[in-house]
Amino acid sequence: MRQVRVAGARGFFDVVAGTGRSQAATMVLAPGESTGGDDNAHVESDQWLYVISGTGRATVGPRTCALDAGTLLLIEAGEPHEIRNTGTAPLVTVNVYAPPVY
Repeated sequence: MRQVRVAGARGFFDVVAGTGRSQAATMVLAPGESTGGDDNAHVESDQWLYVISGTGRATVGPRTCALDAGTLLLIEAGEPHEIRNTGTAPLVTVNVYAPPVY
């Protein structure tokens, strides 16, 4: 068993734990900040993105969806994606990659 505290996440992107089968990271986007785009895809890894706080928008391939606290989003292996903070507070997420990508 392993327990990791992520409540105080501050860095843009930090890998916080991992095994040979999966990996967890925190991401914090400032208001107006985004990451990813048409060329951002994890070829062999699924990404689960869970929003802890803030609001934003995810663009995954041709689809978009709103993000807010409590949202869990699956970005499947190979899907290009962008995450954007559309709010006035930091967008804080926990991301799980399977298998590890970073």
